[in-house]
Amino acid sequence: MLDGVNVALGVTGSIAAVKTVELAHELRRRGASVRAVTTDAAEGIVHPWALEFATDNPVVTEITGAVEHVDLCGREGWADVLLVAPATANTVGKVAAAVDDTPVTTCATTALGAGVPVVVAPAMHEPMYDHPGVLDAIDRVESWGVDFVDPRVEEGKAKIATEDAIALAAARAATPDALAGRHVVVTSGATTESIDPIRTLSNRASGKTGRAVARACYVRGADVTLVHDGDDRPYATVESVESAAEMLAATREAVTDADALVSAAAVSDYTVERRDSKIRSGAESLTLELEPTPKLVDTVREALPDLPIVGFKAETGGDDDAIVSRARDLLERAGMAFVVGNDASVMAGDRTRALVVRGDDVREYEGGKAGLGSLVAGELATELD
Repeated sequence: MLDGVNVALGVTGSIAAVKTVELAHELRRRGASVRAVTTDAAEGIVHPWALEFATDNPVVTEITGAVEHVDLCGREGWADVLLVAPATANTVGKVAAAVDDTPVTTCATTALGAGVPVVVAPAMHEPMYDHPGVLDAIDRVESWGVDFVDPRVEEGKAKIATEDAIALAAARAATPDALAGRHVVVTSGATTESIDPIRTLSNRASGKTGRAVARACYVRGADVTLVHDGDDRPYATVESVESAAEMLAATREAVTDADALVSAAAVSDYTVERRDSKIRSGAESLTLELEPTPKLVDTVREALPDLPIVGFKAETGGDDDAIVSRARDLLERAGMAFVVGNDASVMAGDRTRALVVRGDDVREYEGGKAGLGSLVAGELATELD
């Protein structure tokens, strides 16, 4: 996600600065190179040596005759993105007013003048975050194209966003926005059919691939709606569903203004009439009458004949020819843009092997699911270009 990206990490004097050592590590885990810049106030909270260790680079603690701000954030500078995390109310106000009295604010002014993307992750007490002047400063800076990572408002504090949310925002700012202005709906994970108030029918899908696709589309600039059996995600508007019927209804609603649908969920093929009370356990056998569920992609295709749809097809047995054949059947039946076929054995794993089928063309992928998500997002961007 951040492979080859140079991140200048501006650290200011919020107590959340204690989290920047781990943030720097996380950015590097995702492939970034990181160089830190600090204010005097930040050095009272996190020592520059700690940041030097975390980034494996010297830390800029003052602007000297070496014009460190230009070296980092100038037009020919090192940084692909300036990430100010945490950003205090004081720093946000100074950036809005072009006040350059710390290394971080000087880098921010330089970056904004040079066209280097800037991402800001505020952290302060909630009353400060709600101050009209601070809100005006945020609006002003956002109007210049700066991306803000919303804080988590808890316990009277506007706490710094999660490392995942901050890293995603940095990746989005530094990545060519091939899907900017596009609304992409992604379905992900398993659906669950209730047998009674306790028991369910489901499958082994973890949702890792669908979430990876959603993240990759977000990083490329898309507005993403994620329809899945899980909780909120920083990269998408989430529609949380359980059953196949709920997923179908939520997806039909979401695609009304969408530019594309990526149907990565393992939707239940069958449902069952739910009992109102628990089925008593015992030695007697029990027969369940299974009813087929509507095919999500067929239903969407009937309603929206021109919507680009990406399908996923899982098979068992590990036979590539069979996977490609079934993928082509789906491709033709539902008028797909392309179909990703794989063996069901990769469900719930972190790594995968997939065959991307587009007409007569078959492309093989093997690696992490994040990489597959990036591949699918790239193919979708080509489709929508």
